[in-house]
Amino acid sequence: MARSSRRRDRAGPATDRTRRRAAGRRSREHAGRLRAALRLTSRAARRFAHVAGHAVTASVTTADPRSGPVPARTATTTTRRYAPSRHPGVPVLVVASVMALIVAMLGLERVTGVSVLPDRIVAGLRPPPKKFPVLPASPPTGLSIGKLDLRAPVHRVGIAPDGSIDVPDVDRAGEVGWYDQGPTPGQYGPAVLVGHVDTTTGPAVFHGLKDLDDGDRIEVTREDRSVAVFEVTSIERYGKEKLPVEDVYGDFSRPNLRLITCGGRWVGGETGYADNLVVYAALVKAR
Repeated sequence: MARSSRRRDRAGPATDRTRRRAAGRRSREHAGRLRAALRLTSRAARRFAHVAGHAVTASVTTADPRSGPVPARTATTTTRRYAPSRHPGVPVLVVASVMALIVAMLGLERVTGVSVLPDRIVAGLRPPPKKFPVLPASPPTGLSIGKLDLRAPVHRVGIAPDGSIDVPDVDRAGEVGWYDQGPTPGQYGPAVLVGHVDTTTGPAVFHGLKDLDDGDRIEVTREDRSVAVFEVTSIERYGKEKLPVEDVYGDFSRPNLRLITCGGRWVGGETGYADNLVVYAALVKAR
């Protein structure tokens, strides 16, 4: 019995050391995951701040200011929301700062499992119960919308000289532009695709967007040959000077898609159509 007691006594400190080492390893692993999350959220925040700096004027102009409106098909009901006019400067910095903070806090929540933001602040930002894929970065090469019988190539666009998101040239009005300062389709955040509604010769690539409904599918072929499948969640129309930055560019809770074109009343001149039509969609699967 004495020998057995001494054996247990000797084993006690060794067991404690093993537990301490295991606890130390878990602590280091947790710290490593936390640092990785902070790096990712920091990059996302910087990217969003850069985008938001331009997004106040990120509207899509008509392909040719001299063109008149093309007769449209039977109009469908479109939800309309109006946001107060915004101008570059302090409001943009405030929006960018708030969104950067929320993105960073959501990253911490994913790593630590601890809720650090009030539910009323992040309503709509946390991922919904429905699972969804997240894809690595890969630029889009093609767009397909079965309901509209639309198939179009996609190429990169950036920022135009006037500060708006650039659009394809008039002679490429049958193509779609991907805003290459934002996420690629399938990554966390809103991937933005833009296109013209018409030209002097007739309808352009995004002329039929107004006919989409909630639940319609949009497929984006990517450079890595994968296909990201998105589902329409809403269709909104905004005045070109009232495009809401936080709605269009601010949802980093899951992979999203935004299709933007011209719409509304024809006013002519450099403005063309008075509004922008924005299709909101969320990634539901990939193949």
